Amino acid sequence: MKWRTVPVDKLTSEQASEELMALAQEMSEHDVAYYQNDDPNVSDADYDALRLRNEAIEGRFPALKRADSPSDTVGVVPESGFGKIQHSVPMLSLGNAFDLQDLEGFDTRIKRFLSLDESEIISYTSEPKIDGLSASLRYENGVFIKGATRGDGQVGEDITENLKTLRDVPITLPKGVPDIVEIRGEVYMAHDDFETLNRQQSDKGRKTFANPRNAAAGSLRQLDTKITASRPLKFFAYTWGEMSEMPGDTQSEMMACFDAWGFTVNPDFKVCENVDALNKHWQDIEERRSMLGYDIDGMVYKIDRLDWQSRLGFVSRAPRWAIAHKFPAEKAITKLLDIDIQVGRTGALTPVAKLKKVTVGGVEVSNATLHNADEIKRLDVRLNDYVVVQRAGDVIPQIVEVLVEKRTGEPHAFQFPDNCPACGALAFHEIRADGEQDAVRRCSGGLSCPAQAKERLKHFVSRSALDIDGLGDKQIDEFWSYDLLRTPVDIFKLYQLANEAPEIWLYTSGKNKGQLKDSLTKLFRAIEQAKNPDLDRFLFALGIRHVGETTARLLARRYKTLEGFRDAILSMCNGNEESKEELASIDGVGDTMVESLLTFFGEPHNLDIVNGLINVGVAPVSLPEAENNTPISGKIIVFTGTLTRMTRAEAKARAEMMGAKVSGSVSDKTDILVAGESAGSKLKKAVELGIETMTEDEWLEIASTA
Repeated sequence: MKWRTVPVDKLTSEQASEELMALAQEMSEHDVAYYQNDDPNVSDADYDALRLRNEAIEGRFPALKRADSPSDTVGVVPESGFGKIQHSVPMLSLGNAFDLQDLEGFDTRIKRFLSLDESEIISYTSEPKIDGLSASLRYENGVFIKGATRGDGQVGEDITENLKTLRDVPITLPKGVPDIVEIRGEVYMAHDDFETLNRQQSDKGRKTFANPRNAAAGSLRQLDTKITASRPLKFFAYTWGEMSEMPGDTQSEMMACFDAWGFTVNPDFKVCENVDALNKHWQDIEERRSMLGYDIDGMVYKIDRLDWQSRLGFVSRAPRWAIAHKFPAEKAITKLLDIDIQVGRTGALTPVAKLKKVTVGGVEVSNATLHNADEIKRLDVRLNDYVVVQRAGDVIPQIVEVLVEKRTGEPHAFQFPDNCPACGALAFHEIRADGEQDAVRRCSGGLSCPAQAKERLKHFVSRSALDIDGLGDKQIDEFWSYDLLRTPVDIFKLYQLANEAPEIWLYTSGKNKGQLKDSLTKLFRAIEQAKNPDLDRFLFALGIRHVGETTARLLARRYKTLEGFRDAILSMCNGNEESKEELASIDGVGDTMVESLLTFFGEPHNLDIVNGLINVGVAPVSLPEAENNTPISGKIIVFTGTLTRMTRAEAKARAEMMGAKVSGSVSDKTDILVAGESAGSKLKKAVELGIETMTEDEWLEIASTA
């Protein structure tokens, strides 16, 4: 999503609600791409801008904060290919500082919270922020017993055996360490090792990696441990989780212990006595950044005294006592060779600059995003121009400037196409809820557009949608290339096609006959099981513009069945205003979403697919009816802090089943606040407002007896 240009203080309540919904959905997709697929699709800088925009809107409209707010999430739910490990202590994220003013504000907040004088000296630790994959290592009685990824901060993937292959991960610790030791840090790949690995991959005709972070994450999360063992992965230790006893009173003392126990601590770890010292260390590392031999995207600062860390505690998804100070993006100059228009799942036409290869921040770059037609016009970028390329956040390159003084080529401005390059359908600009024209131009072809169709198929089978195990991006691409898949309906005909068209076996080429048969048997079983998804997952799977997971659940609860939902929308398409008013009356559904639903079902091809799915036996299951005679029926509940006996998602689902409405923020409309461990500002605000509060145990007593 290209966020609105409307200033936050000018947004109406309806605009704010719709934008928060869109931000939650887009950032969730970015999180999956980054944490789960190891293939980020947006730069760190753009992602940070989305988060800041979200926080600003929530700050002005606290009552609109969503239950799935990005402010309260860390990472994503672990993949099903690995076992799961519940973190005994949550693995949280960090707040960000982007300049000296932000850093001074952090220091001021610390002193204010601790009631310290301005003259009080606070010692901080400072160390490079490694761009890799977070991991947690648990030792009991000095022996490494299990290791996990961050996951969603509460539950991670079990990668114990893979971590054992890293030289920087001791299998046993020296005598005298605490009985329980949980070391946390970052798995990464050095630049030299990354280049060697990519050279080897290329020589063997295999896929190369985009950058060292992707290579490290992809290597560590291999189901075959031998592959991980063959990769040159390293580990920096920088913090801890559960400890049966603390061997030090400060962050720096703890790092010294880690070093003595055989872990690698970053050699640029340093204790600084004030903000000026932190900033000087930041400048020093930034100057030496390209010579470190591994990727970093900033510095991390922490209060050195552990007793102060304990007093400061946590807020939302991050500790109050630590912050990440980001580096600016790296830049280089190169030549623009062409502009390619790519079509995404939602029909968005995205211009991609084809560049003469150039190294930016240690990575070879040949493509860069140009965002949309307005960005091309703003930059006045033309073919054969010399341009300044920036790897914002060291992920996706973007063009930030055109060197007009060096222009010798194309005299005419680039003409953005009026038609979709994939199907020829008209490309149009949506009109937003505020009446303004959206910057992104979209193909009107919908599911009939081949570029959209394949991406929508991938969305249809994705984990948050129908979750068909064994039918991922690679398999979709293969089936598509053999003309076996074109619409979601075709998925449920694959078993029949397997008997009629032997080509279907080719997608698993390289396996022996027995493996092929096993793979297809499992796939067909998964497809059969997918015929009865929950209605909300099915509606989300359709990929209707503006219908995210939360909205799909609202629609599923209102209309009960797929047929009921379809008929209600068709009634609106035929001009039934009463049906339209009923849809618009659902809390969380705005005019933009109503128009999106009408557009989707008004396209005959889309309706044919929905009806076709019904005809091949797809029968979504209605969500259980919410109870209306429980102690919390009709009440607004907020969950805060860390729940230890059930996940936050389970608690919210149970509350909704009991007829309650779950909110993400505390207001005078809140009826009950359930406070888990380390509850912070929400609990304080609830007490100030006189709102009923209860512990997790008290909540479970109500939840289990209702």
